[in-house]
Amino acid sequence: MSLRVQDTLRTFPLANGQTGQLHSLLELEALGFGKLSRLPVSLRIVLESLLRNLDGKRITEQHLRQLASWQPQATRNEEIPFIVARIVLQDFTGVPLLCDLAAMRDVAVRFGKNPRLIEPLVQVDLVVDHSVQVDHFREMDALDLNMRLEFQRNAERYRFIKWGMQAFHSFRVVPPGIGIVHQVNLEYLARGVIQRQGVYFPDSLVGTDSHTTMINALGVVGWGVGGIEAEAGMLGQPVYFLMPDVVGVHLSGQLREGVTATDLVLVITEMLRRAQVVGTFVEFFGAGAASLSLPDRATIANMAPEYGATMGFFPPDEVAAAYLTATGRSDEEVSAFRNYFLAQQLFGMPQAGAIDYSRELALDLASVMPSVAGPKRPQDRIALPDLKSAFERLVTQAPAEGGYGKVDEARHTLANGVTLGHGDVLIAAITSCTNTSNPSVMLAAGLLAQKAVARGLRVAPQIKTSLAPGSRVVSDYLAKAGLLAPLGELGFHLVAYGCITCIGNSGPLDQNIEHILSSQDLICAAVLSGNRNFEARIHPAIKANFLMSPPLVVAFALAGRIGINLAIEPLGYDSQNTPVYLHELWPSQQEVASAVLAATDPETFRRLYADFAHANPLWENIHAALGEVYAWEDSTYIARPPFFDDFAAVPSAIPSIHRARALAIFGDSVTTDHISPAGSIKRASPAGDYLAAAGVAPDDFNSYGSRRGNHQIMLRGTFANVRIRNLMLSPGPDGQPIEGGLTLSQPTGKQCFIHDAAMAYLHANTPTLIFAGTEYGSGSSRDWAAKGTRLLGVRAVIARSFERIHRANLVGMGVLPLQFKPGDSAVTLGLHGDEIFDLPGAEGSLTPGQDLVLHVQHADGRHSEHALLLRIDTPVEIDYYRHGGILPYVLRDLLASLAVEG
Repeated sequence: MSLRVQDTLRTFPLANGQTGQLHSLLELEALGFGKLSRLPVSLRIVLESLLRNLDGKRITEQHLRQLASWQPQATRNEEIPFIVARIVLQDFTGVPLLCDLAAMRDVAVRFGKNPRLIEPLVQVDLVVDHSVQVDHFREMDALDLNMRLEFQRNAERYRFIKWGMQAFHSFRVVPPGIGIVHQVNLEYLARGVIQRQGVYFPDSLVGTDSHTTMINALGVVGWGVGGIEAEAGMLGQPVYFLMPDVVGVHLSGQLREGVTATDLVLVITEMLRRAQVVGTFVEFFGAGAASLSLPDRATIANMAPEYGATMGFFPPDEVAAAYLTATGRSDEEVSAFRNYFLAQQLFGMPQAGAIDYSRELALDLASVMPSVAGPKRPQDRIALPDLKSAFERLVTQAPAEGGYGKVDEARHTLANGVTLGHGDVLIAAITSCTNTSNPSVMLAAGLLAQKAVARGLRVAPQIKTSLAPGSRVVSDYLAKAGLLAPLGELGFHLVAYGCITCIGNSGPLDQNIEHILSSQDLICAAVLSGNRNFEARIHPAIKANFLMSPPLVVAFALAGRIGINLAIEPLGYDSQNTPVYLHELWPSQQEVASAVLAATDPETFRRLYADFAHANPLWENIHAALGEVYAWEDSTYIARPPFFDDFAAVPSAIPSIHRARALAIFGDSVTTDHISPAGSIKRASPAGDYLAAAGVAPDDFNSYGSRRGNHQIMLRGTFANVRIRNLMLSPGPDGQPIEGGLTLSQPTGKQCFIHDAAMAYLHANTPTLIFAGTEYGSGSSRDWAAKGTRLLGVRAVIARSFERIHRANLVGMGVLPLQFKPGDSAVTLGLHGDEIFDLPGAEGSLTPGQDLVLHVQHADGRHSEHALLLRIDTPVEIDYYRHGGILPYVLRDLLASLAVEG
């Protein structure tokens, strides 16, 4: 007999003697679906979604049985259709997503349908947090000045977002100046459990930012997806993922005095990246995990993309329930959260041996020591006492070995007498959701600043200092603790509530400084409490970027250089010329705990989130168009996307990949920061040329992120990162690799911008390929890394390995992801970029994980053939590819269902 969903409905107690209903996993186990209590907690939460949404179409009993019978070690072939409760967006991905939805409404009208056919079917929240830039700093009114500039630059985008608010009923917006999406999600949007028509179920989501995983700290299943996949989820499609391995991480012991949650997460990131947990669910358990505060757990969960996991999950327990209370959730909500998970036997931190994991790793928290990570990747941890020697080694090490290849250590003097040399700190930013959500490290930074000010220490004026909390709650408790003032005295004035430096919005440096950095090729440093430090992300002129805790950011700003051993060297001298050491300023755990207790309370959260929609008069003064269909204007910010220009009810045949050319050949660790347009728009670039031709002055170019709603600019900025290295180009006269978005156009071999070569290939109907090394597409879940690739005419990306989100995004845009066989690479195949390629069968009937053969005609007349693994991983992705991408697939499905209903 087939399963009837209603047979699993059971009641459970709520507050005040009330009861609610839930779909019982215990009853599912009793019905013969296996020993579910041995499954990882994260999988059981996904299983509940399958059970509750069982409809025999999108989700079948077979899907339910496959997940219920999950085995720790097994071949993973089954795809799981996960229907999430809600979706969270940030504005950089939210604006192009809105553009796509508006364009889909245009198609609906073209087909004679009601445009409201295109409507989110789950709650969607967009938090505007990625737009603000650090233009003003070291000024008391920097926050107000930066916000005014933000609205001046982004008025067109904000009008479009406001149109979306009134056009789509399930679409809410958290306006600028409130906080970072992940911290707002943790402090306010997340409910723990959700109730619809008397039935309770776990909160779950996907978000268009890879750090959506921060919410895993609260026992909420969720992760980052591209905007393309999120759109499909908004329109009723399940989020499909391959049944995962689940890696259990057993935490024991406790952190030592002087060690922060940031140090812990850098150790975990290094450990798990080495353990190759890419694409897995990571689930933390044990007494050490239970001892961590919720903000400490959030710090670890936030960094899941950096260690490569889909999630970094902490099961719901009393610590999570206490956090819900402390952040202003109602007693009724907290009671429902606790009692729901108790009724499902999912409440409490699992201990060793309680759950079957694919494999288990272990970490003693007492072994963690103060650390930083850099200069280019979050997983490259350096113990704090080793930083001086490590940096000195990197400066002289050859570029081929990951260094900078410098021998000249001379310092260069600016007009104001300031001298600069390798290792000098020029940006010091307390920023990013990873750490600014954690009161312990934020208050520690303030306490260290307070002690430094008392000793008469100051930060050198050439260092760009900034404080960008993750929400207004942070500045509130820093003010209550009397710590905003000493931070400000050291230059860490409040500049914004947003991602800021971590997303690349650090703003310009002094022009004289930038000139010296460029002309003398200095290796200067940025220190930030962020989660990303990829090349050119923080600032194009800053080549060494180090992640660290907020108090260490203050310490290195005081020291003024990276090449220092803070364990034994003074970070400065007081007014009596007495050396001041880090250990003298570092606050004790007791000092931090006392400050946290005194400065935080639930009422602050309730007050600051009570009416945030009307908290900013600049937002209130933005006037938007009305109506269900957007009236596209001639704008360099918002343009109708071209993905539906040739849309038909039936997909056209996939063209063959014949006589293709290599658009670029890349090495390892090419991130979405390298691929997707990011940062400021340079005048001497294809995007700069486009804007200048449109009459936009260079001072008004703004950033690529702010112009993500205009595909003309974005495709011109794809692969345009100033640090990207195309291996088709020979080194320059100095022997250094040539950097920037350049390629060799074939058959002439002429050097040009990648965009210009791609347009020439498109005009000649020549398909193009991208070749890459390991970890291709790591970093932020930027949908434009895939959209731009598609619009440049790239038909396939062939890499040694892919990061999860970018691989899915490529499929979602109709671009083939292909993987070299073990031992193969562009180097071993002898590729130089002047070859001609055929990929027979790419247009035919494909199956997930099959082999395709790449035929290579070399310039010297040789021919070679090489097997490649098709990285379309699931059957539904085959459908996406056949339809030209996920959005045409969903739109055809919606139009077909409406036709049947009609």
